[in-house]
Amino acid sequence: MTTVRKNYGSAMLEAFEYLLAEYPEVFVIGQGLWSPWYVGNTMTDLDKKFGAHRIIDTPVSEAASTGAAVGAALAGMKPIVVHPRMDFMLYAMDAIVNQAAKWSSMVGGQAVPGVTIRGIINRGGEQGAQHSQALHAWFAHVPGLRVVMPATVADARDLLIASVVSGDPVLYIDDRWLYSLEDDLPPVRELVLSEVEPQTLRAGNDVTLVAASYSTKLAMEAAHALQGQGYAAEVIDLRVINPYQPRRIVESVRRTGRLLVVDGGWGPCGLASEVIASVVEQIEPGVLKRAPVRITLPFAAAPTSKVLEKTYYPNTDLIVQKTRELLK
Repeated sequence: MTTVRKNYGSAMLEAFEYLLAEYPEVFVIGQGLWSPWYVGNTMTDLDKKFGAHRIIDTPVSEAASTGAAVGAALAGMKPIVVHPRMDFMLYAMDAIVNQAAKWSSMVGGQAVPGVTIRGIINRGGEQGAQHSQALHAWFAHVPGLRVVMPATVADARDLLIASVVSGDPVLYIDDRWLYSLEDDLPPVRELVLSEVEPQTLRAGNDVTLVAASYSTKLAMEAAHALQGQGYAAEVIDLRVINPYQPRRIVESVRRTGRLLVVDGGWGPCGLASEVIASVVEQIEPGVLKRAPVRITLPFAAAPTSKVLEKTYYPNTDLIVQKTRELLK
């Protein structure tokens, strides 16, 4: 199989190019789509290649662009809405939560808005509390809305394609901190989104580390550091957080007896809580050797100061420290 070295951002660009070339009903709508500095080169020159009628740069109105996309999806198109900062997707909650996620159940499955909504996480860089939020747990709470969080270069491309092709309302969340991640990228393959499960990125028998998106990168770095200290950590990337499928995680914890979950969101009612609860519900009594551990953001708004940001966001050293405590 021929592979090409690419980064996460250029893999997403490849997904857009594939979808626009293969599916004439695909169009992209959102803010800043014609900008030459568009973050992470994920949409560079798409408007020049496919035309401004398919790459629609809108005025600043998250509600209007998302509502228009939901309507177009109900009319048979496959729109992709881009929100450069997912914080401001909150203006479009009615279109996402009350409309896109509900249509199928309200009309007995006779109409499904196959809209893909791309929300970008832009943490750090002294952007402040209103530009730094990872709100994935909010949306994963909503039935009828698929939520995907690619962590690898291949998933950045293939899960975007799978989201659009699925025909379901999907929230695709990418983290700007991943755009420079590089890996060998095989040829495109169309995945069936409903069949995508968590994947084991690294095998190990001492402890199970579970994460999604950028947190998976941190978990992999921690596992590598732990290997140098004589510990074998298994790393599982969630990939799709709604519907969340815990089977592979439960199987791993049955072997390791220890579970640590890393999440880039807040702790209360969050993704890490859901992962731990699902394991505790399904695991047999006596299997867990220690109480599960979660590493999340402090329960406070993100600081603006660069100095405070360093203490606010979890890092590899913290994961190594907490894992070593769990292994005692």
